Amino acid sequence: MKFLGIIPARFASSRFPGKPLIDIEGKTMIQRVYEQVKKSTRLNEVVVATDDQRIVDNVLSFGGKVVMTASHHQSGTDRCAEVIAQMPGYDIAINIQGDEPFINPAQIDLLATCFEVPDTQIATLVKEITHEEDLFNVNIPKVVRNNKGEAIYFSRQTIPFLRGAEKEQWLQKQKFYKHIGIYAYQVDTLKALTHLPISMLEEAEALEQLRWLENGYAIKTAITNHETVAVDTREDLDKILKLFFNK
Repeated sequence: MKFLGIIPARFASSRFPGKPLIDIEGKTMIQRVYEQVKKSTRLNEVVVATDDQRIVDNVLSFGGKVVMTASHHQSGTDRCAEVIAQMPGYDIAINIQGDEPFINPAQIDLLATCFEVPDTQIATLVKEITHEEDLFNVNIPKVVRNNKGEAIYFSRQTIPFLRGAEKEQWLQKQKFYKHIGIYAYQVDTLKALTHLPISMLEEAEALEQLRWLENGYAIKTAITNHETVAVDTREDLDKILKLFFNK
């Protein structure tokens, strides 16, 4: 199987405009993401997908590969589908977040192993929740899985609900998983996903992957032990600088 790593990157961001081009100790964020992703042992190629010429110029300046895509895309999934249309010949597309400058390439390799299971359509990562703060944080999507390691449901609420147990005891009584937002798709599946209308559950929770589940697609999950650190705000950038550069 041939794997294509795609890093969607938008300049326009309501919370952090120009985020892909912010400087992180001498390199733009998109460059740091790209360089980390290139360390994966499973990807045959890596490309940035953007609708902004400034990002195109920056990627080319550090020797990266980039594809200009349309500006109307509502999600990274749609942007990845356009890339696949422009770059045929790959079996699996991996959608990698463009705001995780220190993503561990082992996570990408782990995700790729999901396709060693026949008929895997979509795959993503989950991580066991170990802190109560994460468990009840509605900004951190949770996921429950079946015995085959497939996602049953995603929610911003804490799932499963433990009836009859005090919330302070939940982590001792049950394993909970949070969703790590990296996806891999069979190329034909990716193309089909872009034609699905917004679903009721997706609209309710603001989680795109619920559209896929509602339409009968199976989402294989793999458990990672690596934490991800995303930059959504300038405050997140400050945390990154402290964590990795002691700033």
